[in-house]
Amino acid sequence: MSKCPFHNGQAATQAPPPKPKTNRDWWPNSLDLRILHQDPLSGRPAHVPHPSTKTSAGAFACYADKFNKLDLYALRKDTAKALVTSNPAWPADYGHYGPLMVRLAWHSAGTYRVFDGRGGANSGNIRLPPLNSWPDNASLDKARLIILWPIKQKYGESISWGDLIILAGNVAIEMMMSQEEPLWFGGGRIDAFAAEEDVFWGHETEWLKDDHRGGGDSLKKPLGATQMGLIYVNPEGPGGHPDILASAKDIRTTFSRMGMTDLETVALIAGGHTFGKAHGADDPSKHVGAEPEGAPVHEMGLGWENRYKSGKGADTITSGLEGAWTAKPTEWDNGYFKNLFGYEWVQTKSPGGATQWVPSEESIRAAGGVDAVKNVPDAHTDVKHLPIMFTTDLAMRYDPIYGPISQNFHTNPDEFKEQFKRAWYKLCHRDMGPKSRHLGPWVPKVDLIWMDPIPEESNEPINENDVQELKNEIMSLLQSSLSISDLVKTAWAAASTYRCTDHRGGANGGRIRLEPQRSWAVNDPPTLEKVISKLESVQVEFNHGSMKKISFADLVVLAGNVAIEEAARQAGFGDVKVPFVSGRTDATQSQTDTESFDALKPAIDGFRNYEGLANECPRVLPETALLDRAHLLSLTTPEMVALIGGLRVTNANTDANSTVGVLTDRPGVLSNDFFVNLLDMGTTWTPMESGRLFKGTGPDKSWIASRTDLILASNSQLRAISESYASTGSNEHFVKDFINAWTKVTMLDRFDLAGEADQEPKIKL
Repeated sequence: MSKCPFHNGQAATQAPPPKPKTNRDWWPNSLDLRILHQDPLSGRPAHVPHPSTKTSAGAFACYADKFNKLDLYALRKDTAKALVTSNPAWPADYGHYGPLMVRLAWHSAGTYRVFDGRGGANSGNIRLPPLNSWPDNASLDKARLIILWPIKQKYGESISWGDLIILAGNVAIEMMMSQEEPLWFGGGRIDAFAAEEDVFWGHETEWLKDDHRGGGDSLKKPLGATQMGLIYVNPEGPGGHPDILASAKDIRTTFSRMGMTDLETVALIAGGHTFGKAHGADDPSKHVGAEPEGAPVHEMGLGWENRYKSGKGADTITSGLEGAWTAKPTEWDNGYFKNLFGYEWVQTKSPGGATQWVPSEESIRAAGGVDAVKNVPDAHTDVKHLPIMFTTDLAMRYDPIYGPISQNFHTNPDEFKEQFKRAWYKLCHRDMGPKSRHLGPWVPKVDLIWMDPIPEESNEPINENDVQELKNEIMSLLQSSLSISDLVKTAWAAASTYRCTDHRGGANGGRIRLEPQRSWAVNDPPTLEKVISKLESVQVEFNHGSMKKISFADLVVLAGNVAIEEAARQAGFGDVKVPFVSGRTDATQSQTDTESFDALKPAIDGFRNYEGLANECPRVLPETALLDRAHLLSLTTPEMVALIGGLRVTNANTDANSTVGVLTDRPGVLSNDFFVNLLDMGTTWTPMESGRLFKGTGPDKSWIASRTDLILASNSQLRAISESYASTGSNEHFVKDFINAWTKVTMLDRFDLAGEADQEPKIKL
């Protein structure tokens, strides 16, 4: 053992030695760049997708090719058969896995949150930590590994886990609804093969701790659940306290964080609880073992080993709550509302010790006695039970807003059914982006505003001659009324709203000219209005005199490209051509959900040295916000650094009059001056009164810079990259890297060009 190189020769049966300190342990306040090192493709096997595919757009194209060749009808048939074939390893409640699949799909999709687009079913993350081991997801490992794995194994890479889980939920609902036509469904979810380590799910260090709230009862942004390890709220009530109206408040907060209206919230909760049951045969703390990530190796990816009696079937322990809501837990009906409004409810305790509700004795007598009310079948025996409700269910009756909606659904069951189907589709597809990304024959024909509809291109594509004509017009604007700064920062404002998490935003759609983006302070509305007016004039003139049409979305990107080409020419690189592919179209104001789009507004944007809403995030440092924005743009660390340098020397700050970070005597020239002057060791930097800005004083120069600027020199990794651009003879490399990163950002939302977007841009220098 003394010769063993591992763990100082300690035997495997001994406790492992303390882990050595990492850089994060030694310097916990240093900027953590790991979020930009999480390549979503690097963790996947070489054949998933083709190894030559470098971008997420390329991965989507590769998967779409496989998915479109898939026999979806055979897949649905196999799934339906699996749902009614009980497996002794995990017996089906009521002989039907439908309710379990609804819960799996719901919990897979239900982590989505509108503030940053993170969570959701899009990457199949419920397979990976921490989601696979959240307390709220107990027993869902069985749904995936015991019930669905044989189907996934059969169809392989033609169907992602993300798509299969949602499709299985749909098939389950269709079966229990006796629905002849398939529900709306769009494929296209690309599985992750490595967990996102740095998604902020809360600061808590223990499961189910109730510390997600900020001032008063408000939920901290961007969190979407009230407790660590829950999808939404505690079903027993806030913090386990059975306060019905407080529970309603929590529900409204959490569901709105997912982009759901009150109507959709009631439809989902009532519809979800029309199916299945809760499991609490005994106290979970006494019998249930570690979650999948903490379970022993011999449990083979399963977790929550239940040592109570048989550990499954009638002895299943999940939430600790126990019982079903309706008399027909595997059929769609109006039994949920019939029971909710038909009885008065009193608190009781489940066998697992959780607070839940049952009909009062007066209600039971009024209904004809216990035998009449005990009509809920047991999932595995012949025994009948009283219906149950959670505290969250009673909120659907007693909340002054939810109550009338529930009453309307109670008296209009057809409306309830239709609203549930629509809300279910939204729940499962909120993170999928525009309809153009949805695959398969069951994508809805109608445009739904929450999908950020973008019209299909119907005009003849413009050619190289047309592009050159437009570029000439834009150059005329640069020589008369607009500046390089104006065009660069407008194009950046349009494109940089994109979020790789839910594929919202981006230049496509031309929404930079619409509300709310037109009025965002970060977009410098006075300058933006000027640029929009000038570019719209070019658009009108071109479209009037040509059989072809140019969209504003295309034009704003092209204008930014022209400005960068001119900035490169002024730096001595006259042959630079920034890649441009037309085909974007313009959305209308009526196709834009103004309130929803406001979630894309940056509070702090280090790329533009904007901290106008820093008071909303007083504890967030601008460099931390910068990394979050870079991650949403799927940037690497070098790409982020190159973009900052280029945006600074082209003076793309939000404030048109600001020189913060513009560390050059020749703004508008695409030089490496920013890096050269930032790293000048003859300059001394001192904090200014605000504490957010710094003054740099040298022998013959003085500058003003932000924390975002200085972090590129103070952080060792960022400094290493900055040094590579500041070195003599490196300006050519900087120009190429900046243009490549710029092109990547402007092409992120071009899902129709996955193949072209995957190619290395050809930059002539």
